[in-house]
Amino acid sequence: MENFRKVRTSEEDSPLPFPDLPPGVVEMKVKEGSKIRNLMSFAMAQMELKGSRQIVFSGCGRAVTKTITCVEIMKRKLGGLHQVTKVRYKTLLEVWENQDPLPGTAAQNLTVHKNVPSICILLSRDPLDPNQTGYQPPEPREAGEDPTSSSAKGLKRPPPPAREELLPKKLQVAGASSPQGSGTTDSQMDGHY
Repeated sequence: MENFRKVRTSEEDSPLPFPDLPPGVVEMKVKEGSKIRNLMSFAMAQMELKGSRQIVFSGCGRAVTKTITCVEIMKRKLGGLHQVTKVRYKTLLEVWENQDPLPGTAAQNLTVHKNVPSICILLSRDPLDPNQTGYQPPEPREAGEDPTSSSAKGLKRPPPPAREELLPKKLQVAGASSPQGSGTTDSQMDGHY
């Protein structure tokens, strides 16, 4: 394959694996080079501003992880979304062109059919059939939780401890007795110099 270069890649069109979808449902086709920020701003506008009840995210090959990331972000931001996930294989057609054709012959193309993993995820504000394969119910909200605030559970790391917790106990005691502390270290307070 060293004398060939990829000319184009195309997906075989296949219908969404969700029967009974309403007409005009938004489908987000996530590609390997898609920017999550752009995908999410469009998808959030559809769900919040235009009042869409359902949205489908789909991606194949290297875009599968990005597709899942977009879905998880949307579920966290909106909350209360029902989810159905379908995993399948999709066929990609790659056309490769010969860079070094034999003298006197035309350049030959090579067509490769690749089966790659594909994922389609339906998010819905309306309840879906819980007996359907791949169904996930909405995550329950904790009592008294404000849906507009970010929960501490969603943080990647806990907030930093209070300043007092960072100081050793001996320095806290020494610092409390004088406004600037006593200027001694732990070893000096123990009688060791």
